[in-house]
Amino acid sequence: MLPPLEAAVEKRSVSIQGHRTSVSLEAPFWRVLKRAARARGISLGALVAAIDAARRVDRVNLSSALRLFALAEAESRAAVALSDPESTLRGPSEDPSDQL
Repeated sequence: MLPPLEAAVEKRSVSIQGHRTSVSLEAPFWRVLKRAARARGISLGALVAAIDAARRVDRVNLSSALRLFALAEAESRAAVALSDPESTLRGPSEDPSDQL
């Protein structure tokens, strides 16, 4: 049996193509997105804008696109960790609060 999974939803305002919009995601998704932005040397807002630009607006909403990106990012990091025992899931961040 799995333990209960709980995550508070956090609402953030981001600017996309000069327009402010609010996005609501669970805290673990925001942590993965922040880590991914840091690893790429860009701001969280820039990462969100890039994901927004890459999505098919008629097929997936922004929150779903961000969750799917975060899932792919986490899966990629897990695969690297499994293939390289010396690697760590912590990555470029030394902040333990970034851990899932």
